[in-house]
Amino acid sequence: MSNPLLVFNDKGIYCEQARVYLDPWQPVDHAIISHGHADHSRWGHKKYITHHSNVPIIKHRLGEIVVTGKEWNETFTINGVKFSLHPAGHIIGSSQIRVEYKGEVWVFTGDYKMEDDGVAVPYESVKCHSFITECTFGLPAFKWTPQDQVMTDVNNWWQQNREDGRTSILFGYSLGKAQRLLKYLDPSIGKIYTHGAIENMTEVLRPQLSMPETIRITRDTKKEELKGSMVLAPPSAHGTPWIRKMVPYVTASASGWMTFRGARRRRAIDKGFVLSDHCDWQGLLQAIEGTGCEKVICTHGYTDIFSRFLREKGYDARTEETQYEGEIGELEAKSEIEKDPEPVDKITSL
Repeated sequence: MSNPLLVFNDKGIYCEQARVYLDPWQPVDHAIISHGHADHSRWGHKKYITHHSNVPIIKHRLGEIVVTGKEWNETFTINGVKFSLHPAGHIIGSSQIRVEYKGEVWVFTGDYKMEDDGVAVPYESVKCHSFITECTFGLPAFKWTPQDQVMTDVNNWWQQNREDGRTSILFGYSLGKAQRLLKYLDPSIGKIYTHGAIENMTEVLRPQLSMPETIRITRDTKKEELKGSMVLAPPSAHGTPWIRKMVPYVTASASGWMTFRGARRRRAIDKGFVLSDHCDWQGLLQAIEGTGCEKVICTHGYTDIFSRFLREKGYDARTEETQYEGEIGELEAKSEIEKDPEPVDKITSL
């Protein structure tokens, strides 16, 4: 094919033959959306296509939109181009987007991870000629501990804090990370409270996922009720009056960035749990090898380092600029905290 099947322009990743964009960052007529995070699903498109389990998520976040839900591996054709969605394992409803035209196959991953977390449908390897991959954690230093061990550490931390008479505040993005944490928290330790932004999203996802009972923090929540309990909050709640009224408390963050102690210090976090919804270094390499691809396009993350390594391994690898952020930014947390209808500084002190 003389022209690439997918190209990057100022609006997003474009399939000219189908006149469709993948995860566009500017308003377009037709958009296929990989998942519900704010940097991949934006408001303003005329028509959306996504996996059906992502439909309630983006409707909650974007309001009344024209959206069509698809099944896994369901082929749909637009202007002769075949599309299908395949599990990405990132969060609930996250998809890789397969694009085929005249025998050429491209796969756009969106965001993805290899570990089966028991929440998202596990990642599925899809054969292709060209593979568009994120590389948020595209450095050899990133190597994830198995989830079971991480969650054991989280629950042990909570238990110790409870014995010390302190509230445990655990930060995680309101869509995806918070529900993953919640599913594996041990409710026998104590009550689990949630920031309003996390509770709003958890209510949307409860029909799709079994999770322990939670209590929304409101203006009527008393400080003494929280002592010894677990509080799930978005990262941008840290340092606000909402947090300060929970004294005595201990904070922790669940993120791949907690690999580096410096990241924890910069964010003034007491404890870091290395838990990411993205691939680590080996996961990225395993995913690429599994596709059998020849060409790799690296987006958002350590793109230059990772693409250079791939070229040394014999791949035709290059980088492209996008407006996706992965876990690098806090746009998701910021946008969700602004949706909390409860004031953030109204916890009643006794």
